[in-house]
Amino acid sequence: MATASVAFKSREDHRKQIELEEARKAGLAPAEVDEDGKEINPHIPQYMSSAPWYLNSEKPSLKHQRKWKSDPNYTKSWYDRGAKIFQADKYRKGACVNCGAMTHDAKSCVERPRRVGARWTNKSIAPDEKIESFELDYDGKRDRWNGYDTSTYARVVERYEAQDEARRKYLKEQQLKKLEEKNINQIEEGEISDDGDDDEDDLRVDEAKVDESKQMDFAKVEKRVRTTGGGSTGTVRNLRIREDTAKYLLNLDVNSAHYDPKTRSMREDPLPDADPNEKFYIGDNQYRNSGQALEFKDLNIHSLEAFDKGQDIHMQAAPSQAELLYKNYKVIKENLKSRTKDTIMEKYGNAATEEELPRELLLGQSERQVEYDRAGRIIKGQETALPKSKYDEDIFINNHTTVWGSWWKDHQWGYKCCRQAIRNSYCTGAAGIEAAEAATELMKANIARKEASGEMPPPAEEKRPATWGTDIPDDLVLDETLLAEALKKEDERKKVEKDERKRKYNVKWNDEVTAEDMEAYRMKKVHHDDPMRDFLH
Repeated sequence: MATASVAFKSREDHRKQIELEEARKAGLAPAEVDEDGKEINPHIPQYMSSAPWYLNSEKPSLKHQRKWKSDPNYTKSWYDRGAKIFQADKYRKGACVNCGAMTHDAKSCVERPRRVGARWTNKSIAPDEKIESFELDYDGKRDRWNGYDTSTYARVVERYEAQDEARRKYLKEQQLKKLEEKNINQIEEGEISDDGDDDEDDLRVDEAKVDESKQMDFAKVEKRVRTTGGGSTGTVRNLRIREDTAKYLLNLDVNSAHYDPKTRSMREDPLPDADPNEKFYIGDNQYRNSGQALEFKDLNIHSLEAFDKGQDIHMQAAPSQAELLYKNYKVIKENLKSRTKDTIMEKYGNAATEEELPRELLLGQSERQVEYDRAGRIIKGQETALPKSKYDEDIFINNHTTVWGSWWKDHQWGYKCCRQAIRNSYCTGAAGIEAAEAATELMKANIARKEASGEMPPPAEEKRPATWGTDIPDDLVLDETLLAEALKKEDERKKVEKDERKRKYNVKWNDEVTAEDMEAYRMKKVHHDDPMRDFLH
């Protein structure tokens, strides 16, 4: 109930208020009236009828449910196009220099630039345009048809009707022309001999001149208006001439092609044994497998496969986008196919476009002498061709005459032409081989000379790292007894670290670390890179 914001009510007043609401809903009490004198429906829920507290409404009303913030300045009207308000007789100061109108300047003038403007001639002064300014509301700003004159569409309809009329007239003239030519040919051949045949020909011409509304009934558009019996405004086009035999009456055999009355489809051919030239209907499957039906099927399949692969494409939601993507896909596919074909022809050649082979090769004969052994192997006259793999072969870089890997020495691969073991080195040829051999011989001679004179370098001493990370001093001596005690202490310390419950109270800590303690720590330390560390502890 649309009530005003009132103070606190007692229990009795609240009960009376509820009884009054029930009586109003039952129709026993008159409905509540708002401040405008209009009755308020008692069945409106309280959360809709009760006004918010900040409106301070003193009387029951539903004004808070209406659009109370509407601005009266808003409008949905549009500019009066082409309207003129005043036309002066002579040029006025501040008017357009070109045409003489006061509502715009020469820069904004839409008339053709005059050779001498209206400012100097005072002739043909253009009238002032009607300038309006509207403050459109939310709907008016977004109305795409705002200002559209519906009467202009009548010209579009008239143009299309004139095209249809001209097309029908042309078809009728062609039909009459064909019939007249046929009659003339028959007269020349002497087939028409009596008056009865002349009457028949005249009858044929008269039939062609019948009103086309009856002849072209299947193409007529009938308008359907709203009636009391139902239906709505629309158009109905007859898609079939009524004299044609329905497809379900072509073959009355029960075991013939199935006809679905709901979809009006008959997929199979109702007369499979009849002459194909005499049949006008051969089943719906024939139309599905011919013409544009196959293209539409491929388009659907492409859109489904593209959607499965993650592309945002949908045939029903965006058919134009799907068709454009399918066209691009076909173009890319053809380009890829032609590119692959060109690559193969470039690599292997095209036997169809090459020059004609010599007659000797076509007949399998030549004057070259080739000798074979008893096993069929070539002995003389032709070298055996080695088969080539798919990888690049016999590619020489950096002036080398052999490939990398053609030479092997001391577990190293190299080039046979210069005997170098560096992959990207520059070929030095025979001079490089001689220089390398001379350097090797010189090194061997120096080693032999040092061995003979006893000038061998002293062997390098192995440095043992100390237990605390530095070199072990020469005078370091470890006591075996102290080392054994240090190892026991290290074991006890590790046990305490594993189990904190075994730690005693008032533990005394000794900060003095001896060489034996460091050695015991090093021996008990777990090396994570040791493969046997899992078996030591």
